[in-house]
Amino acid sequence: MIRRAKEVLKIEAEAISSLIKRVDKNFEKTVSLILACKGKVVVAGMGKPGIIGEKISATLSSTGTPSLSLHPADAIHGDLGRVTKDDVVIAMSNSGETEEISRLLPILKKIGAKIIAMTGNLKSTLAKHSDVILDVGVKKEACPFGLAPTASTTAMLAMGDALAIALLEERGFKVEDFAFYHPGGTLGKRLILKVEDIMRKGKANPIVKEDLKVKDVLLKITEARAGSASVVNKKGILTGIFTDGDLRRHLKEDSALPNRKVKDVMTKQPIAITEDRLAADAFRILREKKIDEIPVVDEKRRPIGLVDVQDLLKAGLV
Repeated sequence: MIRRAKEVLKIEAEAISSLIKRVDKNFEKTVSLILACKGKVVVAGMGKPGIIGEKISATLSSTGTPSLSLHPADAIHGDLGRVTKDDVVIAMSNSGETEEISRLLPILKKIGAKIIAMTGNLKSTLAKHSDVILDVGVKKEACPFGLAPTASTTAMLAMGDALAIALLEERGFKVEDFAFYHPGGTLGKRLILKVEDIMRKGKANPIVKEDLKVKDVLLKITEARAGSASVVNKKGILTGIFTDGDLRRHLKEDSALPNRKVKDVMTKQPIAITEDRLAADAFRILREKKIDEIPVVDEKRRPIGLVDVQDLLKAGLV
């Protein structure tokens, strides 16, 4: 059993490796064809290649190339109306002789859409009727009977990913663009949510002067239901932060702590962040520095907010 599993992985790894030398002028032509496309990329395949096609289409769509997946059987029963002359169709078939795909070819030609063949048979009907061919042929399937699509569909998937990423780079697709298409879930939050969206403001953000006594600072923190207070000088510039940790450390050594000036026991020149940074950046800083709060400052380093690790938990970033 273990031997067979390892053999399958080896066969599929070799199938992907063999594609590298086939990323040639045909691949460049494919990328150019799609970049020049005024419509969308329609991906079609039957059976297992069709499932791989759905994934390729989804990857294209999420990385800047509008795409949809079209089932060949549905296409010949009316769904061909979704294809226009401005579209590019990626037709997937390892043999290149899949009946449902072959029946689409003359109609796609009549519509005027460009056809990209993703096939393992360069002499097939599909290859002959396509504008460009992506060779995804494999030496053998991982299936011991050579019947179940395994290595061949893995090769298709890998070539589809290579195509999507090449297009992504050619389009200058950025992290911000990716975030725009992924607004939901943790991924979207990490890419979109800003510090200003989650920081504590106003009464929830205790700010105290350097000469204030610790006991009064503690009252401010308690009233704000926070874990720290930002400390500022006479000009309102952040010079320190007083946290629960500072309280515990000094209380052990100094019974007169409540009457001390906060500037004498605060953490000086604390790490701060600006409101336009990603909330994920705030989380990274908290984790790396092993702290629970970080002040939010403006361009003059005046505190305008506070981010607590609890705020990140509520936002679903932790």
